[in-house]
Amino acid sequence: MAKAHTNQEVIQKMERYCSYQDRCHQEVIQKMRAMAVDQAQSDVIIVHLIEYGFLNEERFACSFARGKHRIKNWGKTRIISELRARNISQINIATALKELTPEEYDQNFHDLSERVWNKIRESNMQKKKKKFYDYLFRKGYENQLIYDKITELEKK
Repeated sequence: MAKAHTNQEVIQKMERYCSYQDRCHQEVIQKMRAMAVDQAQSDVIIVHLIEYGFLNEERFACSFARGKHRIKNWGKTRIISELRARNISQINIATALKELTPEEYDQNFHDLSERVWNKIRESNMQKKKKKFYDYLFRKGYENQLIYDKITELEKK
């Protein structure tokens, strides 16, 4: 049997949870479900978190996009799909993608692709290109960007 929490206890826990790192609504709702908070209480707490700036989907989307791109080298398509999976609105996704400057995006893609191309030890050029493409595609980079890079690297 889950322990019943008072409204104030849950609010304090959720404030700490949201202060530690930006969260989306879905993560906060899941956390409250795990704490066995009922729907009505959950709605009141979410309104409180939004009012006091603990919960902000736009801020979450922007920091998520920046972090995943800079730290994990994710491309735009992967970032978009991950944000959609978290039920982030299209407007907030568009705002988040503006956080990625074209120069930084291109530089990260270039550095990652050079590193991956040199790391793949495959004598068969077709297999090497396939492994290269698959890796960058999983990272969320656009098809045309990958194909152009393959063409460029092949000439070296």
